Amino acid sequence: MVGPQGIFGRSGQRLRAALPSRRELLLGTPIWGLLMAASALIALLLREVGATFQLTKILTLYFAGGVIAWPFSIFIGRFCALGRSVETRFAAYFLCFTVLTIASTTLLFALHYRLFFEQWHAPFGTRIWVYQFVFTSASASYQFVVMGVRLYLPFGLAALVVASLWLAMRPHDMQR
Repeated sequence: MVGPQGIFGRSGQRLRAALPSRRELLLGTPIWGLLMAASALIALLLREVGATFQLTKILTLYFAGGVIAWPFSIFIGRFCALGRSVETRFAAYFLCFTVLTIASTTLLFALHYRLFFEQWHAPFGTRIWVYQFVFTSASASYQFVVMGVRLYLPFGLAALVVASLWLAMRPHDMQR
């Protein structure tokens, strides 16, 4: 039997309340992407890495990863944080932004990696192609996690803490 709150009941209300506003999406998405690209740039400059010939690609990758992660992170973080204490909201946002930003950037890196090696792979749809696709994607993901996550430090971590704290302290999220 369907109650007065609809098929999803309180979960449906919670899902609707967790949806980010247009303003949060239009402002937050590019800002988060720029912060992640800036984090990569600062980390490269601090390490004096000679990767400047690929700098545009690296910054684009980190920007795109941040852009993809923002809407999902804010939605899932808010869904988990609604009606909770400030500490719990901070932890929810911190975890969501960390995991989803790294995951989205890793996915983009793996896709780019896969495109590079595609020319040496078997024809699409064959069993060998599936093995090559899976193992190329897995090795690209491993490579990014080992070498690429470092570019989020130290600036990306600071941006993550500030963003999570700001979102957790907003009275708007406390009352939903």
